Amino acid sequence: MDKKLNNMQPFNVELLPLTKYIFFTGKGGVGKTSTACATAIALADSGKKIMLISTDPASNLQDVFETELTNKGVEIDGVRNLVVANFDPEQAAFEYKESVVGPYRGKLPNPVIQNMEEQLSGSCTVEIAAFNEFSDFITDEDKADEYDHILFDTAPTGHTLRMLQLPSAWRDFMDESTHGASCLGQLSGLEGKQQVYQSAVSNLSNPELTTLVLVTRPEMSPLKEADRASKELEQIGVKNQALIVNALLTQANDTLSQSIYDKQQVALGDMSNRLQKLTTYYIPLRSYNLGGLSHLRAMLTDDRVDQQSPVEKVDLPSLSTITHHLNETNKRVIFTMGKGGVGKTTLAATIALDLADQGKNVHLTTTDPASHLHHVLDDRSNIRMSYIDEEKELKTYRESVLAKARETMGEDDLAYIEEDLRSPCTQEIAVFRAFAELVDHSDEEVVVIDTAPTGHTLLLLDATESYHREIERTSGDTPPSVQRLLPKLRDPDHTAVVIVTYPEQTPVYEAGRLADDLTRAKIDNKWWVVNASLLASGTTDPLLQAKASQERKWIEEVKRKSDNRYAVVSYDTTELNGDHLKNLLTV
Repeated sequence: MDKKLNNMQPFNVELLPLTKYIFFTGKGGVGKTSTACATAIALADSGKKIMLISTDPASNLQDVFETELTNKGVEIDGVRNLVVANFDPEQAAFEYKESVVGPYRGKLPNPVIQNMEEQLSGSCTVEIAAFNEFSDFITDEDKADEYDHILFDTAPTGHTLRMLQLPSAWRDFMDESTHGASCLGQLSGLEGKQQVYQSAVSNLSNPELTTLVLVTRPEMSPLKEADRASKELEQIGVKNQALIVNALLTQANDTLSQSIYDKQQVALGDMSNRLQKLTTYYIPLRSYNLGGLSHLRAMLTDDRVDQQSPVEKVDLPSLSTITHHLNETNKRVIFTMGKGGVGKTTLAATIALDLADQGKNVHLTTTDPASHLHHVLDDRSNIRMSYIDEEKELKTYRESVLAKARETMGEDDLAYIEEDLRSPCTQEIAVFRAFAELVDHSDEEVVVIDTAPTGHTLLLLDATESYHREIERTSGDTPPSVQRLLPKLRDPDHTAVVIVTYPEQTPVYEAGRLADDLTRAKIDNKWWVVNASLLASGTTDPLLQAKASQERKWIEEVKRKSDNRYAVVSYDTTELNGDHLKNLLTV
């Protein structure tokens, strides 16, 4: 085993700080649900009375336990002492939103109601509604007495906790403000529960009561996300943290597995100082699908490789199918969208390169640093490259909003504005304005954009425009480019979205929600790309072959969701840049 693993130890629940409350959090698809389930089962098998609660919108607990679950808790057959509850944050968010908006239906104009609904349609609302659900558990003394340990799959972010720590005077601010705060309106249903939330936040930050387990994979993007979450939660007092590195490859048997092994070691070597200081465990990459009790019990202890027939190369559609369609239909704006870490930047560069080779003048832009783009794609006469500096755009937007707020508000109210401006929604809106300037040039060149604004942001801004027209107030200056943007993005002859995912359950489910969000925003999103497929790689490593066989189900799901408008890109660990990107065009 590599020297970089010397400071890690195999994950064993007996080594974990066994506080009353144990939270598992991490980037989508890193295995936090399976890790939480395996931990819950191991503790229950040892004689402890355990409750496991999921507040993850992408939760697959029902599939994992092969049991219909409720938000009240269900005893699991075959695991004595284990009760599992599955909150539906989307439903909770809907009910929460309706509790806020309902009293105004029929009393205010429809555009105003629409604006209120969209203000409450984002990820912040889902998170707050989820916190609203499980705060009762973390403050319920009877539950604390009944169970030895209560485990949560998915912890609240530092932003949500900071928001809940704010005083309650924000309602007057929302009623009077014209600056267009992006997330404070999400708190409008929380009256009367401030004491509960204060107790919940207090219990979360008490190291005698709570342990926060950051789950990651040995890859650059998930490790950066774990570092961000660790810092954010530490800032509000949640300091009792541990790190689990999931899906670690501990040996290699062919060229591909050796490349993956080496890549994981590089990522672990670049881990932040903050994460290096945490007690760190690892779980080896397992060949079997982590569903059902036998596999969950095996996850922490059993290195067996399920026997599989050799994976035969299958006939899968290639990325060139998509790029040729984009060229033939003369699309002028092309977004690559998907969760972080699924390869959007590389695929955006590949699409730009192929369109340029087909004779188009292309402008490729990203929110990654410009130097990264130049590492991926060298200078070419018919490809212009740029990047949107998120920090710069966010700073400019924040300063603009705060300057307007200072004209009418005191220092106390400004504190609410400043907190709101730390939200993910604010960054989306700030970057959105920069994207609008780029799209304004799409008549002269094909604009390929990596990391685009979400459908929620588009809906929010559109509803806000309607709201302003209706009640003659403004949330700030709306540049002409923004006013022209939505019609261009909603024109299927002008704009295309390519959704990028991995052939795994959580990324596919998350991509499906993104597609639904875009459809709601009236943005055409026909094409999907399944990236990093082991099934398409031709690997001969037994463990990777077993993993590859499990991809079929999720590739079929993508085929169904996209109505057969999809492509598959093989798992490739080589340095993909310049003309080497063309390797991704064929399966």
